[in-house]
Amino acid sequence: MSTQTPAGYTYGSTPPSPVSRDNLAKLEASVLFTAEDEQALRMAGDVLEDQVEAILDVWYGFVASHPHLVAYFATPDGTVLDDYLTRVRGRFGQWIMDTCRRPHDENWLSYAHEIGLRHTKDKKNQTDAVDSVPYVPLRYMVAFIYPITATMRQFLANKGHAEEAVERMHQAWFKSVTLQTALWLQPYAADQW
Repeated sequence: MSTQTPAGYTYGSTPPSPVSRDNLAKLEASVLFTAEDEQALRMAGDVLEDQVEAILDVWYGFVASHPHLVAYFATPDGTVLDDYLTRVRGRFGQWIMDTCRRPHDENWLSYAHEIGLRHTKDKKNQTDAVDSVPYVPLRYMVAFIYPITATMRQFLANKGHAEEAVERMHQAWFKSVTLQTALWLQPYAADQW
C-alpha cells in the first residue's frame, strides 16, 4: 500500500461525531468488541498491510460485477467515473489499515461519522467534486457487511498463522465492520430514531 495520503482523506480534521463516547462504548458492547479484539486487529494489520491492493481488487471486482453497485460510482446517466473509483480506492485501502490500527478515540469516531456522511445526500460527491448519483441507499451499506467480511478471511490466512489466530482476527474484523457500519448509518437516521 502506498505511504502517500489518499486524496480526500481527512482523518483527524473532521467535525466531532454526534455519537458520544458513552454510546460508542455501548455499541462496542453490543457487538461484543473487547480489548482482545483490538489486539487481534493489530495482528490483522500486520498480516494485511502488504495485501491491501489484492483485497481491493477482490472488492472492486465484486462491485464492478454488480451494475446496481457500480452505479454509485457513475454519473446519473450511468457513465462510470474511473477517477472517482480510483480516489475512493485509496481511501478504502486506508480504511482497511485504520480499521486494524487506529484506536477508537475521538478522531476515529469523528471520521466514522464523516464516512457515513459521504454516503448520504449531505456529502456524497463533495469530497471528490464529482457528478454522481446523490447517495448510497442504506440497505447497501448494511448488505456490504457480508462481502467485506467474508472475503477477508482468505487474506488473514495468507501468512501461516494457526487457524485459531486466523479465526480471532476474522471475528475481530467482523465485529469492527459491524460496529463501523452502525456508526456510518447514524447520518441516515433522523434524531428521533
